Amino acid sequence: MIASATARTAPRFLALLSAALLAVLPAGAGTARAESESEALVTEARLTVDSLMADKDFFELQKFISDAKGIYIVPQLVKGSFILGAEGGTGVFLARGTDGSWSPPAFYTLGAGSIGFQIGGEVKEVVFVIMNDKTVDAMLSSEFKLGADASLTLGPVGRGVEASRGTDFSSDIYAFSKSVGLFAGGALEGAKIFERTSLNQEYYAVGATPKNIVIERKFTNTQADDLRELLP
Repeated sequence: MIASATARTAPRFLALLSAALLAVLPAGAGTARAESESEALVTEARLTVDSLMADKDFFELQKFISDAKGIYIVPQLVKGSFILGAEGGTGVFLARGTDGSWSPPAFYTLGAGSIGFQIGGEVKEVVFVIMNDKTVDAMLSSEFKLGADASLTLGPVGRGVEASRGTDFSSDIYAFSKSVGLFAGGALEGAKIFERTSLNQEYYAVGATPKNIVIERKFTNTQADDLRELLP
């Protein structure tokens, strides 16, 4: 009889215990909210910069960023082609303020197409280091074109390549990239960079634009603090 009574009361006891725990736990405790697309991009951008700066083959990157006026981080730039090529990826753009601090990130997408002899495909993480205020201002226009609105120099691309060493910082933008896969032919010259309004508004609020995010700093999101603090 005792065992039978215990069996009957056990479920009720567990239910009461669960209710008591829920009453004292903070709202939302025990449930993990999935990252939004914009939040995931910021997280991936931080991991990309951290990975490249920790890589001995990219030892110059930290100095470049220290001297930079802006940075555009694309965690996944996907490229594939057979004769006709296409390349694209979305990332975050931050600008350095007059006090030396980094702005909150604004969201931009890079897209490029090319025709010529090329074959293969690759996925790469790219950090574009922007060296002057003129180019930062150009990034804030509705559409920005590499090679036309700013000169571009490729930094170390892949392991063991040291193309940027000894640079005089004469280019507007330096690109540092790790590649996965093989691609022959094509270039970033002529690639267009344009703002992602939907992601900017998802991450901040309706009305958020790159200018009032990175220059006027009218919007902020503490989720980006780790990325901002990581940048030298």
